[in-house]
Amino acid sequence: MKNTIKVERAIKNVTQEDLAKNIGVSRQTINAMEKGKYVPSTVLALKIAKYFNKSVENIFVLEEND
Repeated sequence: MKNTIKVERAIKNVTQEDLAKNIGVSRQTINAMEKGKYVPSTVLALKIAKYFNKSVENIFVLEEND
C-alpha cells in the first residue's frame, strides 16, 4: 500500500516525531509506514487522514498486489 504521508508532512512542515505524538504512535511507526513496511490499522489510517484534513483515499492508495 502506497501513501503520501511524507509529502503531507512536508506540506505541513511536520516532523515524523510531531506526527507520531499527535496520533499516538512511535516515530518508528511513521517511518515504517512512509517506507511501505507497515500497513496501518483502519483506526490509525483514519487518525492520519483526520490530522491532515484529507480523506483516507487521499493519503493511502491500495495497489493491485495488496
